[in-house]
Amino acid sequence: MESDYDELDRRLVHALQIDGRAPFSAIAEVLGVSDRTIARRYTRLRSAGAVRVLGGVDPTALGAILWFLRVRCAPCASLSVAEALARRPDTSWVSLSSGGTEITCVVRTESEADSEALLLAKLPRTPRVEGVTAHSVLHAFYGGPDNLAGKLGPLDEEAMERLRPPAVPRRRGRVRLDDGDRKLLALLATDGRAGFEQLAAATGWSPTTVRRRMTQLHEHGVLYLDIDVDWRMFGVHTRTLLWLSVAPAHLEEAGQTLAGHPEIAFAAATTGPTNLYASVVCANQQELYRYLTTRVAALPAIAHLETAPVIKTVKQAANQT
Repeated sequence: MESDYDELDRRLVHALQIDGRAPFSAIAEVLGVSDRTIARRYTRLRSAGAVRVLGGVDPTALGAILWFLRVRCAPCASLSVAEALARRPDTSWVSLSSGGTEITCVVRTESEADSEALLLAKLPRTPRVEGVTAHSVLHAFYGGPDNLAGKLGPLDEEAMERLRPPAVPRRRGRVRLDDGDRKLLALLATDGRAGFEQLAAATGWSPTTVRRRMTQLHEHGVLYLDIDVDWRMFGVHTRTLLWLSVAPAHLEEAGQTLAGHPEIAFAAATTGPTNLYASVVCANQQELYRYLTTRVAALPAIAHLETAPVIKTVKQAANQT
């Protein structure tokens, strides 16, 4: 519940969103408390499952293709099909929506051939699946390294600037992962604050090599830091998926505008029957209605809008390596 958390919890989470590996001493200095207080708070929140710092991987930086799938099936079968999808290593964000008759998930495919096999062979033959709509992600307007805590967090600009790490130069070119990289990313996917000695022990590298490789993966856009949060801490209690059709000439403008809304956790341009997808979080249904009839209604050239309230999240992010 929101009342289980206080302002220091929210400030700590916001600080971790800015720099998930910032030393507790640096966070404590900015927040005006002791190192021990920050360490205790993080340990308590992490033990309760309220916050975790994770190493995220952008699979598109490795040449993969992301798909949003809308899988329709009978209500009596939806949970078992969703759980089967959640067990796949190539899925994330598996959710039940639309009253339990639809499953929405993100699927990673490594090539066009894998996409064809998934969409034309594997899923339609799954028992009790009545239909599949596929949307390939063309461009993400908000999500990945951009976390909702950055919008909802209470820190002022001065505090954020003190915590913000140096900008990482972006390097072009495809990155190939070896076994050491996969071990590194697997450990960071469970604990983004794991120490260099611990990461060195897992990979067989030296701490210096670990640090250098993490920097390289950051520079190529493969690795980023993310946080997994109990959003009730910020008064968020409902998540709704939006599928929008926008005139192509206005797609970029609509996507960028959505990305700036504090209610938007993720937004992307897609292929498929609709061309703009968004994940919306609100305090309650009344706030959702207000958002749809004001901010969304003001978007340019919206021809169609479909809402799908999430009733259960079966799987969140996955290690995408």
